[in-house]
Amino acid sequence: MFLKRNNSSKLESVIGPQSSVEGNIAVQGTLRIDGTVAGQIKADAVVLGECGSIQGDVVARSVLVGGRIDGNVRAEESVEIKPKGKLFGDVFTRKLAVAEGGIFEGRSHVHRDEDDTNVIDFPAREASHQ
Repeated sequence: MFLKRNNSSKLESVIGPQSSVEGNIAVQGTLRIDGTVAGQIKADAVVLGECGSIQGDVVARSVLVGGRIDGNVRAEESVEIKPKGKLFGDVFTRKLAVAEGGIFEGRSHVHRDEDDTNVIDFPAREASHQ
């Protein structure tokens, strides 16, 4: 939903479903994980498949969660949790979306740019009829 297609989100690295990695990972471009990772991850974008799992913090421009993350997520642009996705940890991002069926346990820190003029603020209506 939020993952933009541009040069920096080009799929660069894949951790397959039968793979298990222990240690920190730093990748330029997009990292797709269908296996398991125990360690910190830093990438331009992270796509976690339904069978994938991460035990550690994730730092990226955007994160798409189809599997399970046990750790904090810092995403400059967006975090999207798919229907089978599970995220147990705090999220720091500009956009957060949790699909029906997705699980998010933690605190969300959603911030926006101060000069964001695309936001329309509707005043609350007072109940006139009881």
